[in-house]
Amino acid sequence: VVILVSKLYDAITDPLEGVISDRTRTRMGRRRPYLLAGIILVFLSFFAMFYPVAYESQTARFIFMVLTYLFFSTVVSIVMLNYNALQAELSLDYDERTSLSSFRIFFSTVSSILCAVLPLEIVKLFPDVRTGWMVMAASFGVLFAVPFVATFLAARERPEFQKPPEPFDWKTAFVTPFTVKTFVYVVIMYLFAFVAFDAVSSIVVYFIKTYLGRGSETSFVIGALTVAQVVSLPFFAWLSRRTSKPKSYIAAAGLFIVTMATSLAIAPGQPSFVVYVFAAVAGLGSGGVVIMIYAMFPDIPDVDELMSGERREGIYAALTTFSRKLSSAFAVFIVSQLLNVAGYIPPAMQTVNGVVKLVEQPQTGSFILALRLIFFAVPVLFLAVGILFAARYPLVHSVHSRLNALLNQQRSGQPVDETEKRALTKLLIG
Repeated sequence: VVILVSKLYDAITDPLEGVISDRTRTRMGRRRPYLLAGIILVFLSFFAMFYPVAYESQTARFIFMVLTYLFFSTVVSIVMLNYNALQAELSLDYDERTSLSSFRIFFSTVSSILCAVLPLEIVKLFPDVRTGWMVMAASFGVLFAVPFVATFLAARERPEFQKPPEPFDWKTAFVTPFTVKTFVYVVIMYLFAFVAFDAVSSIVVYFIKTYLGRGSETSFVIGALTVAQVVSLPFFAWLSRRTSKPKSYIAAAGLFIVTMATSLAIAPGQPSFVVYVFAAVAGLGSGGVVIMIYAMFPDIPDVDELMSGERREGIYAALTTFSRKLSSAFAVFIVSQLLNVAGYIPPAMQTVNGVVKLVEQPQTGSFILALRLIFFAVPVLFLAVGILFAARYPLVHSVHSRLNALLNQQRSGQPVDETEKRALTKLLIG
């Protein structure tokens, strides 16, 4: 409920933050001031979210959790929106943007590995569990905040993108982007892929623990998947340069689909290597999809500039981020409700040797069947839709080169080839 409330809240704040970012004009640029503010805000919001409040009332604890999570969501939206928007300015080159995405996803994935392994280990170092949680929150708050110092100092924004904005119009800001064919296609590819990943992520622990009976290996299996994602990055970056971003997306999504289809053949009692190979190959496919999606997004503001004459990276980053958050929240909510309807039996509280513990309960056959079908069907069906749109995605290398040449003429005030502009508009905007 806390997560769902925050996503509904984001429905209002994300688009507004995108508009504010695009319309900001300072000596530091449009994006960097928000990254500077994020250095302290990221730390404070993360620490607050994990602060172990001691209210006796469960309602009071719930309200505290809602408020701190909304604070955290607001900070993350502001910082990540501007971080995502800045990526489109660091390079205007089609292939170089893929390389930038590779580095970005590499550090993101390494961070995910640390987040999967270290938090509870830090908590366990302290006899007082509340102290352990506070130390963990402070440690990771610093880990997430400090890199923005380097980002703020190293990044530079393009002066040609800083011209005064046009008068604000809500329809132009929030509705018009969804009339841009290229943007709609990439959003569909993005949402359907990440809903598939989120659905799998939300139940993979149950699949490993309840169905396969390998609960003690859960962290290692997820670790194998995450490491494979890192390994996949240079390959799919290379494949994108040799072919195109949409073709590389199709290859990665196809690999993930085939892998998830084989999950129906995985059964309890099989050798361990079967599970780890499955996880690793799934990681290769998901890693390729992720890097291609994040390599495509910086190209979208170029298409919008062709239509509007403005640089609106912020609003596109906001609309994309909001769509992702909302679809993810509903996907996880629906999957959890389906598993409840299928007969999920939650752990029971039992006192063992004077200590209260959560004891896992045997699950029903209907729950196991629903678990396996969701684990297989959701990623296969959703990524198949993503592949259909990727096959029709028009912004390949040659088209982007034409677009860049036209935009350079437009920015410098040179005469524009109107025939070429009409052709690109029809192809990319529709």
